[in-house]
Amino acid sequence: MEPIKIATAQFENRSGDKAYNLGVIRKLSKQAAEKGANAIAFHECSVTGYTFARKLTREQMLELSEPIPDGPSIAELTAIARDNNIAVLAGLFEKDAEGNLFKAYVCVDQNGLVAKFRKLHPFINPHLTPGNEYVVFELLGWKCGILICYDNNVIENVRATKLLGADIIFMPHVTMCTPSTRPGAGFVDPALWHNRAADPTSLRQEFDSLKGRAWLMKWLPARAYDNAIYAVFSNPIGTDDDQLKNGCSMILDPFGDIIAECRELDDAIAVATLTPEKLEQAGGSRYLKARRPELYADILGQSHVSEQKVVWL
Repeated sequence: MEPIKIATAQFENRSGDKAYNLGVIRKLSKQAAEKGANAIAFHECSVTGYTFARKLTREQMLELSEPIPDGPSIAELTAIARDNNIAVLAGLFEKDAEGNLFKAYVCVDQNGLVAKFRKLHPFINPHLTPGNEYVVFELLGWKCGILICYDNNVIENVRATKLLGADIIFMPHVTMCTPSTRPGAGFVDPALWHNRAADPTSLRQEFDSLKGRAWLMKWLPARAYDNAIYAVFSNPIGTDDDQLKNGCSMILDPFGDIIAECRELDDAIAVATLTPEKLEQAGGSRYLKARRPELYADILGQSHVSEQKVVWL
């Protein structure tokens, strides 16, 4: 494999406004291409908006959702990829021919759809159907996987995607700044966002606290390190429906080190060069080889009833 340049993005999306969101995706994709990036990753439901979907009926969800790959948003993402000679990864709600609804994330290049992943653990709307498979695909010689938001909190999903061959895992999110049982969690006052030009310090303190970035740092580096992967984390910034999100889109290497991060209080991109040597140099590579599946195959595979509770909902 040759080195590859990846961009991760953050932006303030508009709920249900696909034209606006795709316009920002086009703008930031152009910026990433000008910096030499081979691919750019956007957040979960970056095309459609996300948090507002908790209020939508099934009929409204069907109206918002699109078929993949035949819907208009995939066509526009393909045009963006073609116009800028860059692969684009973005999220939207999907509907199939039977009317099933999914939370989807796609990779497209100038020729169209490269890969599609359906979120394994959706929760924002009760009419969503969980995905039922992992996805690993090739991008410029690199094996890549996708796990959406909550999927990454179930550690078996990350390990399974790595064992299927992924060396890069794209991790699109809409996360942080919501209540939880963990200490320090909570909403951030939207007034701080609207006053950020005059008082960026107060907003940054909240965004970097245990409400936001400090919580992310408890687990995201471990996912990269333990599995010897590059983790490409993407997250929106600003208002998302009635909540505030803190961005911090970043790329981590297989050592668990941050090699690029968006620190602006605005729409932004961060670009990093991924090199194949780190995949073998990092400790996770050695730990993967030392595994003894005979000890825990039956334990990990034992029958279990999945129960998913999201506190802020």
